[in-house]
Amino acid sequence: MHRVTRRVTRRQALLTFGALALAATACSGEAPAAPAAGKPGLGNKAGAMPKYAVGDQFKATVPLTFSVLYNNHPNYALKKDWLFWSELEKRTSVTFDPVTVPLSDYEKKRSLLIGAGDAPLIIPKTYPHQEEPFVASGAILPVSDYVDLMPHFQDKVAKWNMKADLDTLRQADGRFYLLPGLHENIWLDYSLAVRADILDKHGLQVPKTWDELHTLLKAIKQEYPDLYPMTDRWGVPTPGGNLLNIVGAAHGAPGGWGYQHATWDAAAGKFAFTGSMPQYKAVLEYLNKLVAEKLLDPESFTQSDDAAIQKIVGGKSFVISTNAQTLVNDYRPPLKKFDPDAKLVKIPTPTGPLGDVKAGNRLENGIMISKKALDSENFVAMMQFIDWLWYSDAGQEFAKWGVEGVTYTKAGEGEYELNEDVDFIGLNPDGSKHLQKDFGFSNGVFAYGGRTSLLQSTFSDEEKEFQAVINARQALPVPPPRPFTDEEREQAALWETALRDHVDQNTLKFILGDRPLSEWDAYVKELEAKSSTSYINLVNTAYERFKKEHG
Repeated sequence: MHRVTRRVTRRQALLTFGALALAATACSGEAPAAPAAGKPGLGNKAGAMPKYAVGDQFKATVPLTFSVLYNNHPNYALKKDWLFWSELEKRTSVTFDPVTVPLSDYEKKRSLLIGAGDAPLIIPKTYPHQEEPFVASGAILPVSDYVDLMPHFQDKVAKWNMKADLDTLRQADGRFYLLPGLHENIWLDYSLAVRADILDKHGLQVPKTWDELHTLLKAIKQEYPDLYPMTDRWGVPTPGGNLLNIVGAAHGAPGGWGYQHATWDAAAGKFAFTGSMPQYKAVLEYLNKLVAEKLLDPESFTQSDDAAIQKIVGGKSFVISTNAQTLVNDYRPPLKKFDPDAKLVKIPTPTGPLGDVKAGNRLENGIMISKKALDSENFVAMMQFIDWLWYSDAGQEFAKWGVEGVTYTKAGEGEYELNEDVDFIGLNPDGSKHLQKDFGFSNGVFAYGGRTSLLQSTFSDEEKEFQAVINARQALPVPPPRPFTDEEREQAALWETALRDHVDQNTLKFILGDRPLSEWDAYVKELEAKSSTSYINLVNTAYERFKKEHG
């Protein structure tokens, strides 16, 4: 899951009174209240099931078709004869009318369609906070007003205690406008890959902390003085994309992909400007030390992924950023050709000053609903259908694995086996058919989130061991919501780009030694001149207001 964005920013606000009562009910585990009278769209029940509850298979009472924005991935381009389409229609009496957009153009096209009023009713593959530009115009539905039509969604929120996660999505009006993918547990995939055979050869141990990684790299450098022990990838377009994120998360100030201007300071009870936090400085000091001691390749922050891969598979470096699929697909096959005895392994993400913890929330990319959906006579049926396909156990299993007996067999909870002629992520490399390309399942438009056992059902034993270590770590609390009003968001936008550019430029300079860290105080003053203090004051004003209004 190369979630690069990402990660998209912090989340937002709480519910209006009726939805607030609903959220409290959902989190208490009690049965949800009936839909509040008077909400637009609730009378549009054509095709809806009169009774629909947790565990029910949704099936429309008449055949229905819903338009959907379809993110067309080049690795498994849409085919009209996919089993996914025909089986979905068989089970639900629903067909999709896809508006197909190439992956490379998806976000731009999505914005254009919504802005022009031409968007399909269902708009998936939208990451948290990508919905915010469309809130003020009224083009998308405040979906929190309608989750009472979605028993499976509500059930997972209550059962997995996800109220705090959802709160991060809420806007200043107290509602949220995105139906997010829901994970049972925090899922962390990105870490470091290390040449275990090199460690074994020299009697070295797998590092558990970032300080131990520094010690390991120094030991490797002694054995291979002409090489950089570590090189890195994912430096383009965000320098240090993964590395700054995972080192920063261990210090309490994520950078790279995870950088946000505002970071919650629990001790102070308010948000701080990330780029000037002492914790952020500590991250830069650590990485600067690795570069200065020639332990980390300085090209790591600017080189192409291909260049980084060539170094690690060519034996010119021994540590690199990875995730599960990258390890298996990008590194191991060419490394085996270079050195059949080489052993590259993904290690548990090192910990830092915060201790044995993990940070993150459990939300995935999700769905916006066009406001036009309220005018459809099938609105209630559409919400029930979305609830079944994206949020029920049965719908998630179907979207991920396909049809039992045709694409897979099931031995028990979380135990799936592909049919011998079907391949997916190398599980059956000799299979003549592919689960995504030939059948349309495990498609990122429809298959994400769910129970941990379902998520891990395609994981290797090696990856399951990695996840067991991560899952044993204590999850840090989700930061509180601090949603901007439209006016505040407009003001913040005037500051954010210049601030981000200055943070990014100087982050790289400090790490590479092009600017001495003795100039940190001067750098902080430069940020203040670019309104960092005004920005964080705006954030804290939004936080205090939201806390006062919604608790």
